[in-house]
Amino acid sequence: MFLRREPVPFAFVSEADRFRSNVTPPPRERLGRTQLAARTLVGLTVVAGLAGSLLFGMPALQPTKVPEKSQQSEASQGR
Repeated sequence: MFLRREPVPFAFVSEADRFRSNVTPPPRERLGRTQLAARTLVGLTVVAGLAGSLLFGMPALQPTKVPEKSQQSEASQGR
């Protein structure tokens, strides 16, 4: 299977994939103090939430020892 390029009637169609714009976008605006503080607080809240869930969730993931005695209700002891 050989690929042949067919002639294109319009030159701009064949050159569309190589087009580069000569217009530069405007420079990005710097963040204000309030925006920077807000983003920092959101980031710290997310990190603290992940750390807290890991801290409180780890004991639940630890394997527990099987009790030696099975638990029975008081009603079954009187029989």
